Amino acid sequence: MGETGVSLRFGENLRFFLAPRNRGPAVRVPADGVSTVGHLVESLGVPLTEVGALRARGRPVTASYRPADGDVIDVGPAARPQPVPLTPLRFVLDVHLGTLARRLRLLGVDTAYANDAGDDELVAQANEQHRVLLTQDRGLLRRRSLRHGAYVRGARPGEQLADVLERFAPPLDPWTRCTACNGELRAVPKAAVEQQLQPGTRRTYQAFARCQDCGKVYWRGAHSRRLERIVAEAAGAVTRGPPGQDR
Repeated sequence: MGETGVSLRFGENLRFFLAPRNRGPAVRVPADGVSTVGHLVESLGVPLTEVGALRARGRPVTASYRPADGDVIDVGPAARPQPVPLTPLRFVLDVHLGTLARRLRLLGVDTAYANDAGDDELVAQANEQHRVLLTQDRGLLRRRSLRHGAYVRGARPGEQLADVLERFAPPLDPWTRCTACNGELRAVPKAAVEQQLQPGTRRTYQAFARCQDCGKVYWRGAHSRRLERIVAEAAGAVTRGPPGQDR
């Protein structure tokens, strides 16, 4: 009887990482006795950062397990919310997620971002500063040197924010970070910032905050209703948790 290979059964919400031809109930690959489960999973396009429980013929295994001919491997998604051994929970985002970075900062989440950061720089920053790297670059997530990373789902900033909040449930402290540079905001007297204000702003508003790093001045202006809606929706999402889960 010939070899049957190894069958990998991916959780439904992991299948979009797979090539269309592999999105059926199972993917069969040759059993070479050398490749680990982790290698097989990533060779099919699924970053290990997105993987949770692994089982071989119903038994829990790790990514270093070397499957035998005939093994059936169940590949589950990362838990939501996902425990991350980082305190405090902080993020660094790749260059394509600038709007998401600003929204996380609006919520008071420590979020590093630079629109000119290269891949090597992002991985180094994530590791050295103990941050989770958020990206939609699967190749970046497959780098062995990266300690903590996650794929951000969604094409629009609102969808992306909802995904990050559902996956990590970070503590929120809205209106405490500079959306431009991630610095901390501190309330300041109007007199301390008057020279930086336009006449209309000076006449209309009385409460101000200033970034301790870049000096940018903030106040609740005409755009605040939209931002308050983002904050309220985010707070509700973190409180509710993933669908069907009590928190």
